Amino acid sequence: MAFTHLHVHTEYSLLDGSSKIKEIVKRAKELGMDSLAITDHGVMYGVIDFYKAAREAGIKPIIGCEIYVSPSSRFDKEAGVSDDRYYHLVLLAENDTGYHNLMKIVSKGFTEGFYYKPRVDYEVLEQYSEGIIALSACLAGEVARNLAKGNYEDAKKSALRYEGIFGKGNFFLELQDHGIPTQKTVNAGILRLSRELGIELVATNDIHYIFEEDSVPHDILLCIQTQKKVSDNDRMKYEGGQYYLKTEEEMAALFPYAKEAIENTHKIAMRCNVEIEFGVRKLPRFQVPAEFYKETDDDIEASWNYLLHLCTEGLKKRYASASKEEYEKLKERLDYELSVIKNMGFIDYFLIVWDFINYAKRNGIAVGPGRGSAAGSIVAYTLEITDIDPIKYDLLFERFLNPERVSMPDIDVDFCMERRGEVIEYVIEKYGKEKVSQIVTFGTLAAKGVIRDVGRVLDMPYAEVDAIAKMIPNELNITLEKALKMNPMLKESYDNNSQIKYLIDMSMRLEGLPRHTSMHAAGVLISSKAVDEFVPLSRASDGTITTQYIMTTLEELGLLKMDFLGLRTLTVIQNAVRMIKKSQNIDLDLKNADYSDKAVYELIGSGKTEGIFQLESAGMKNFMKELKPDNIDDIIAGIALYRPGPMDFIPQYIEGKNNAENITYDCPQLEHILKPTYGCIVYQEQVMQIVRDLAGYSLGRSDLLRRAMSKKKESVMQKERHNFVYGNEEEGIPGCIKNGISEEIANKIYDKMIDFAKYAFNKSHAAAYAVVAYETAYLKHYYPVEFMAALMTSFIENSSKVSQYIVICKNMGIDILPPDINKGERDFSVEDGKIRYGLSALKSIGKGVIDSIVEERNERGEFTSLNDFVVRLTGKEVNKRTIESFIKAGAFDSFGLKRRQLMMIYVQVVDSITKDKKNNMAGQMTLFDFASEEDKQDYEIQVPDVAEFTKLELLAFEKEVIGVYVSGHPLEEYMSLWKKKVTVVSTDFVSEDDDMKVKDGNRETIGGIVTSVTMKSTKSNKVMAFFTLEDIYGTVEVIVFPKDFEKYRFVLKEDERLFVTGRVSVNDEGDGKLICENILLFDDVPSQLWVRFDNMEAYLKAEGELLATLAMDDGKDTVVIYLSAEKKKKILPKAYSVKADTVLVNKLKEKYGENNVAVK
Repeated sequence: MAFTHLHVHTEYSLLDGSSKIKEIVKRAKELGMDSLAITDHGVMYGVIDFYKAAREAGIKPIIGCEIYVSPSSRFDKEAGVSDDRYYHLVLLAENDTGYHNLMKIVSKGFTEGFYYKPRVDYEVLEQYSEGIIALSACLAGEVARNLAKGNYEDAKKSALRYEGIFGKGNFFLELQDHGIPTQKTVNAGILRLSRELGIELVATNDIHYIFEEDSVPHDILLCIQTQKKVSDNDRMKYEGGQYYLKTEEEMAALFPYAKEAIENTHKIAMRCNVEIEFGVRKLPRFQVPAEFYKETDDDIEASWNYLLHLCTEGLKKRYASASKEEYEKLKERLDYELSVIKNMGFIDYFLIVWDFINYAKRNGIAVGPGRGSAAGSIVAYTLEITDIDPIKYDLLFERFLNPERVSMPDIDVDFCMERRGEVIEYVIEKYGKEKVSQIVTFGTLAAKGVIRDVGRVLDMPYAEVDAIAKMIPNELNITLEKALKMNPMLKESYDNNSQIKYLIDMSMRLEGLPRHTSMHAAGVLISSKAVDEFVPLSRASDGTITTQYIMTTLEELGLLKMDFLGLRTLTVIQNAVRMIKKSQNIDLDLKNADYSDKAVYELIGSGKTEGIFQLESAGMKNFMKELKPDNIDDIIAGIALYRPGPMDFIPQYIEGKNNAENITYDCPQLEHILKPTYGCIVYQEQVMQIVRDLAGYSLGRSDLLRRAMSKKKESVMQKERHNFVYGNEEEGIPGCIKNGISEEIANKIYDKMIDFAKYAFNKSHAAAYAVVAYETAYLKHYYPVEFMAALMTSFIENSSKVSQYIVICKNMGIDILPPDINKGERDFSVEDGKIRYGLSALKSIGKGVIDSIVEERNERGEFTSLNDFVVRLTGKEVNKRTIESFIKAGAFDSFGLKRRQLMMIYVQVVDSITKDKKNNMAGQMTLFDFASEEDKQDYEIQVPDVAEFTKLELLAFEKEVIGVYVSGHPLEEYMSLWKKKVTVVSTDFVSEDDDMKVKDGNRETIGGIVTSVTMKSTKSNKVMAFFTLEDIYGTVEVIVFPKDFEKYRFVLKEDERLFVTGRVSVNDEGDGKLICENILLFDDVPSQLWVRFDNMEAYLKAEGELLATLAMDDGKDTVVIYLSAEKKKKILPKAYSVKADTVLVNKLKEKYGENNVAVK
């Protein structure tokens, strides 16, 4: 007798199954099983991984799915009793037809029947039943549910219905026994149905984990899914611990009364024979213009003719100034590349990419100059797929497309961030909606994350779990097993603390499991047929249809995927160029910019690289300041070197640049390869050139060696070392020794290559991004106002980023003007050398409203008053809330009224005009129809004569409606004090590219305004607080634990100005925080109050009144008098010390002038 498990949930029954595919396959093999099924809930996410793992282990993979069947139409979305929304049904693919039908069924569940779960109905099952074996499923199956309710006749009807759909011998009644009393009742009914209807039985175990002891981590996993704690009573549980991969003997012991049910499992497994095809390309055909079919009927030949035509024309255009000799060499390179492309069968691939890039460029959608290794192709350059000249930058085609390694080319394309979607829409329209799909990705329970999740579920103290998570090194692909080896403190905690050992052990069982699906940020699949002919489909959270297989799996299946990336910088560049045209009437063509402009390189070398692509991180700024680049090659190398690993070579690179005469080469043949990078190996292409020029490898073979080195394939590297040094006549490799290089030197060079190849960067990619970096630096240097306006527009919805750039603008001497209803545009705009704030930055005002306002203003002129604005915009989505926001933002300041006045009358104005419009529509006359002009004035809404809001109130309004302070900042008067006291600023706590300036555990001081406070009770009923502190750059969250909360509770209130000293807390869940240890009010910090007078005479005139004012105040702050003409200062005696708070400072500013009083 043999047994096969046919009801198996793997890790891809997300947060419900904990069986890792490789482990469960291995366990099945250990138990002597020759076959195993995969039947995840409603999905086929894990099918290909399972298929490959099973085949590798010598086990037959049975491809299946436990689907959800709607009792009515799949299109019905009515709420009902949750148990009756859907039934479970297990489907297994008997053959290739069944596999393709299973994909169709599972896809329909997402594309047509999704309602809480991906549901199908009987119609779908009937349509795609061929080649499928069905099992009646668990207690949630339709047959079992009817039996559990005592509805035997209904169960009978259901069983007959399924048998009718799938055919006699293709539907089985499923017996399960997990020790649940209901199953005993259901199983009795199943046996009766089998006898009466002649439907065969099958015994299954509803597997959700691998080993019996995995019931505990699996229970924790369920808590993670349902956001519960293990200690909660009211939660989902799999009672009894029987949902593991049981042995054949255990299964037989459960069903001694139904031996045929055990035997049938293996019979079914033997019937299931699915062969999945890998590596056979399924590229769509490109529709070639008719004239290229004149001499042929063959699609491939026509495509070849068209590609040849496009490349030949492109070569003439790109190299119009080349000499005849140069052109012949270029033509030779082009012909070589084209021959490789033709021989490898990628003609249509290049035409498809050319077509959608051509569409983007024709329609004014910014396209990047290149990305990845594609920039090394002259074919890509002549087709204008890339804008990087591979000859000029010495880039290698074989790094992109290797004739000695047949694999799909990979051209990733950057588009304008805002219009990337239009290109995808074009592709969908061209190839058909059913042939184009987005691609799924999976978030996993990674090392730090799983510790935090499990710790929360076990209800362990946050601080203890946080401390353990922080002991895990911040390393790519780190695992808990690796972390225990790398960090002795973690290992010590694991060995000596049973609770922590339990936490880590449970976490290790769950680590790596998929947690959720999401949509790949850029990947798009383009298929030759409907996508669900090749892969099952799913649905993203926003409703977008995606594949169920990830990108690498799609490539293995021979499907074409493209990366359509949205690059913010392209949008910035395009918008800046438009603004330059509008403000200065200059048609700037950056493609023809001077790439040897010293002034641009000086800007980069100064470290003032905020906003410059790839060069604005703190580390890169410092690198550029040290490097002092003076050509584009330095920028290319900088981008390639500034990464973990290659960073170690930065000092050597800088030393070589500064002292070229000291550079030595291990052999003369290296000089021409390494001279551009000052003797360092920086690029992957250099590794390829070294093995070609020193040992006589072909470039294709050299790329294979480069890949082996980067992936640390020891056996390949050892074999190739021998070939590199001594040669290999059979394979046509001369070797270094034949080239006059000694054995010792050859081995030394090979060691260096191995050392660097694992870090070496793709020069093609670095060159493409260096060009974009240079373009942004060029714009910042020559057109700073337009560039910064475009940059802030790209972050218009990120107030923190805008705040940072406002400060940078001010440092650059660029004024920021507040929003203005008559001058402002939707986005940030340039006005007389200043930047006008964009109207769409106002919160809760849609872009459609702003567009209506701008359109009205452009058509009928500027708005003259609030009355005029309301009359012209009523009925165009402009309401009272919109008007209030405009007033608070200062957008109506040009009407000549104070903001307080406008706030007091706007409601009356709107109500009055709305009423008049209603009366006019009803044909009723109003007083204004017959009153004289003089009388009308008496009835107009009177503007009250009131004082303006205070400066702080105006700033608070700006912050409320715009999200940032525009006309000033509440900390302005404290700037010198603030700069003296703080050690870090808010942006230092922001995680960018997995890098943060502050380090976990460091003691730092930050200062700012409290914007929100949240109190929380701890388990021991003590109060702690979380508050947000805002400085001029952004915000930081501060945590105050109970002991410190008691001390500082009275100062934790909104709008209070505080300096907070504490320990930095950094974890893997976003930005850093500060754990409070000490708080000091701004007003409690001894400071100096400076009052400036033009000269001694002016001071003596005001002295009496000033001293009297100061004498009335009491505090610790010293008063300093400064005389401008004499350039002298006088510190007043302690008797005149004051509390330099806002009230006193504002009082003195009113008397002596806004710019003559400051706190330092």
